[in-house]
Formats: sequence, structure tokens, C-alpha cells
Amino acid sequence: MGREKFGYTRMFIEYSDGTSAATCSIHCSAIDLIQNRAKIPCRIMVGDYGTKKLIDATAAFWVIGGDKPGVMTDTAKWAFEKQAEAEDFFKKHGGKRATFQEALRAAYEGLYEDMKTTLNRVKERKSSGWNPCEQHGR
Repeated sequence: MGREKFGYTRMFIEYSDGTSAATCSIHCSAIDLIQNRAKIPCRIMVGDYGTKKLIDATAAFWVIGGDKPGVMTDTAKWAFEKQAEAEDFFKKHGGKRATFQEALRAAYEGLYEDMKTTLNRVKERKSSGWNPCEQHGR
């Protein structure tokens, strides 16, 4: 994950056992939270869309969707430290105002859609004779 490239969507999760995860997006954070569901997240930070500064994801003002492409998913999820900046973004680019919980739910729902798209691409390639397992001798 490039912090410079994805500074406006990056996330940082601290777990109560002292471990942590740095990701490029809420999409990848959702995957990490699933993989570590037995752990208790004690702090979740996200990059502010405008400043790239890490802010409290649960207190951020979120915008889901709009006309800007998302990071790691088709449905974008952007976080803002200030409500006025989220409103300005919303007015320019559309989408839906949201809380962190709503953005995280959209990320989990997006995981299903993203996997469905991937499996459809694999199916299309296989119909033309491509076998992904042959690359690894299977």
C-alpha cells in the first residue's frame, strides 16, 4: 500500500492485543476486520479525503458513491474530518451522506459484488480455454 498514493483513503486499525493493520481503503480494512474478527479493534483511523491526515473513522463524515471512482471497489467511500468539506464534496460529486457504520456496511456488501465480478471474469476466461490453475502446475 502506498501511503502517498492512497493517503486520502488509507486506514489504520489498532487491536486491543497490540497488533495493527495499515490498509489502502475501507474495502481492505473490512477484509482485515473479518480475518481478525476474534480481536477487538480499539482504534480505527482513516485518511481525510482533502488533507490525507489520519482521523478517527468513527467520527468522520462519510460520503458513499458519487462520480469519483472508488479505491479497490466500484462504490467509493470517502471520509472527511469536517462536515462542511463532506457537504462540498457531496454537492460537487453526488453520492450519499453516511456514518462510519454505513460506510463499513457498504464495504462488506461491496465485497460480495466485487467477488461476483471476479468470478464472472474467471468464468468468461475459462470459456475461452484459460485455466488459472495450470499456471501453478495444477
